[in-house]
Amino acid sequence: MDWIKEVEENVDWLSSIGADPAGGMTRLLYDENWLKAQHGLKDKFSELGMEASFDAVGNLFGRIEGSQFPNETILSGSHVDTVVNGGKYDGQYGIIAAYLAMKALVEEHGQPLRSIEVVSLAEEEGSRFPYAFWGSKNLVKEARKEDVLDIADTDGVKFVDAMRQCGFDFDDEENMREDIKAFVEIHIEQGSVLETEGKSIGVVTSIVGQKRYNVTLKGQANHAGTTPMGYRKDAVYGFSKICSAAIDKAKAEGDPLVLTFGKVEPKPNTVNVVPGEVLFTVDCRHTDQAKLDQFTEQLEAYMKAIAAEIGLEIDIDLWMSEPPVPMDKNIIALLEEAAKKSKANYRIIHSGAGHDSQIIAPRVPTGMIFVPSIQGISHNPAEATELNDLAEGVKMLAAALYELAYIA
Repeated sequence: MDWIKEVEENVDWLSSIGADPAGGMTRLLYDENWLKAQHGLKDKFSELGMEASFDAVGNLFGRIEGSQFPNETILSGSHVDTVVNGGKYDGQYGIIAAYLAMKALVEEHGQPLRSIEVVSLAEEEGSRFPYAFWGSKNLVKEARKEDVLDIADTDGVKFVDAMRQCGFDFDDEENMREDIKAFVEIHIEQGSVLETEGKSIGVVTSIVGQKRYNVTLKGQANHAGTTPMGYRKDAVYGFSKICSAAIDKAKAEGDPLVLTFGKVEPKPNTVNVVPGEVLFTVDCRHTDQAKLDQFTEQLEAYMKAIAAEIGLEIDIDLWMSEPPVPMDKNIIALLEEAAKKSKANYRIIHSGAGHDSQIIAPRVPTGMIFVPSIQGISHNPAEATELNDLAEGVKMLAAALYELAYIA
């Protein structure tokens, strides 16, 4: 197999679905491009001879039955959704890599002893609706219907309506599949460690925990010319104080804690009105749960104190709280051994980004492989990885799947 050619052609094909005129790619859960991508992948899986099927919520599976242990399944893949104006590799590279690895294995070794499946998970990013990991949480039966019944996107489209319009619905099956014996996800690093150190492969040991908030500050909108400074209840001023001090506190805490204020929406957002309301988001991550909890508890208290000082109302909505998750020690050892056998230029690494693997790992032995990201750029049209590194990643994944599915 011409690994580089296969990776390039397949990534370019999938990237064309949802190509955004503003740059990059936008493919959000249950939108038109998402649906087109999932059905396009289903056709591609079927053409390879896989048994291709959707689950209730829209996770897509391509299966090759095992010859001796068909009820033992080795699963690999990632998420098909993107952020707005996202890059070509986040999520979808893991789907393409799993597909190509399985294609190469069957061509070279024939039918596996254990069943192998590629999965294109419905959603991970939380980009359209205020809910993340819908795909993997349904896979492991942790998704709760009540969490999405009343949510909507920024255009007011309800989650449930969008899902049903695509032909999917809630999964009423309570029990997780018992046949999945291992899950391996390959992903771009979304950081600069591998590139900086000249490594082509990262064997992931753990994924950071993270908390995400929607915060609303409410003051009083008023005339910009006639309202004295001392009389104002300026929501943007309150946000600026919170943002500046919190980032200073995060820098003082040091690595691996990271803190981001990624979205800010002032209202009424016009030049001659004191802003009476601000909606902003907070994203905080750490590899240590206790330190993550301690920092965010202090942050919540500080935000409330600033709001009170300025005379603002504050609403803090913690809508995502995911703990740090270690990868399976046996899978880590298997990946490291596979890297040594193939003479891959690798290193051990932890993930600063969240991934579907962190949802699956508590239920199924799970491992992750990273390939470098040029300048660490991700969630951005400039996201890039050298084709040689992408190809090395597929080879590494194939070697791991061989050990898991072809060896008795």
